[in-house]
Amino acid sequence: MRGVLVVAIVLAAVGLPPAAPVLAAERSPGIHVRDGRIVEANGSDLVLRGMNHDVMWYPDKSASFAGIKAAGANAARLPLGMGHQWREAKPAEVASLVKLCEVNRLICIFDAHDTTGFGQDKKAATMAQAVRYWLGLRDVLVGHEDHVIINIANEPFGNGATMPWAQQTSDAIRTLRAAGLRHMLMVGAPGWGQDESFVMRDQAEQVVAADPDANTAFDIHMYGQFNNAAKVNSYLSSFTKRRLPILVGEFSGEHQWGDPDEDAIMAYAEAHELGYFGWSWSGNDKQYSYLDLVHNFDPASRTAWGQRFISGPNGLDTDTREATVFRNGTAVDRRSRAPQGLVVSDVTNASVTLRWQRRPGSVGGTTYQVVALSGATESRVLTTGATSATIRNLKGSTEYAYAVYSRDLLGKRSPRSALVYAVTPPAS
Repeated sequence: MRGVLVVAIVLAAVGLPPAAPVLAAERSPGIHVRDGRIVEANGSDLVLRGMNHDVMWYPDKSASFAGIKAAGANAARLPLGMGHQWREAKPAEVASLVKLCEVNRLICIFDAHDTTGFGQDKKAATMAQAVRYWLGLRDVLVGHEDHVIINIANEPFGNGATMPWAQQTSDAIRTLRAAGLRHMLMVGAPGWGQDESFVMRDQAEQVVAADPDANTAFDIHMYGQFNNAAKVNSYLSSFTKRRLPILVGEFSGEHQWGDPDEDAIMAYAEAHELGYFGWSWSGNDKQYSYLDLVHNFDPASRTAWGQRFISGPNGLDTDTREATVFRNGTAVDRRSRAPQGLVVSDVTNASVTLRWQRRPGSVGGTTYQVVALSGATESRVLTTGATSATIRNLKGSTEYAYAVYSRDLLGKRSPRSALVYAVTPPAS
């Protein structure tokens, strides 16, 4: 009962009547967290990748959704103004954005943007104001849990180590759940989104425990604070090792305050199958035009950052798969033949090379996923567009088993290939 009382107090604090708590048996029918991963309602793994699109500044650029989809995204992160710092996106407009995402087969991540830098930016809104904004959108969001995610507050505090981020975020989660919002919730990092004092990193479990639906993920923004691979890997691995779901909600190739290591960000995300979102599609102020992915909202005119983000190493077109909610059938395409001719070659005490035949009838966009097997347990090793792969950092005098899946442009996965085995020689 104490939890119900806390929720009632928080609701009263934002001027709203108490609501019945969500019961554990009624957990989210849509996108949700399972064992530290973001998955769809049907259990399919969902690696969210796409662009931020500034709908609060450019509400007339609805054609951008088709361009974002054509570039290979499976999701779009959409900043919404609350009427505090920026123009308010009212329910009718948000409903139209949901529809645009559906038509273009994109997962929508909405964030309340006016909270940016609270405590240092005097114009910023509070977390409680963000909660009240979401409750005002309840009627247009309910029923879309399988393709809409609520990013509660963008960069909700400025820098500092003593801010009440965990308590206010936990209260926000409880209030939204009590009001019947069952969507996956995403919480933003303080420190202008970069968690400069590691507040989110160190208090993440406390926030997860506040969600009765156990359906909260974390959003880190990686700009100048993350200027080398060591910082990127250390921060992200602190979440993945604890099985806490995280994605990079914003990052860029350069920034006015430091030089982000975009190569490390994208490499880690690809290796661990984490989501990421580039900032941003187009329309940044002239002095920040280096942040634009395309020139003047033209999908056919990519900037240098756009080329890197979309087509560079570990870029958007490497392994981004459309959400199964927008497709018929399941994520496994039983009509397509498993990869054939898988063989082992070039075995050393620390590496193995696998080769296989290209899937018959495959076209551009086909990728292959290599998995390792230990008994009945299957684990992802790597994804590639080639028909060979070298697996490194193995142990000597050890037997390994591998197989390969193919995925088409829409992410449909073939049956698994036959197994192959490799025994590494002793280390010298």
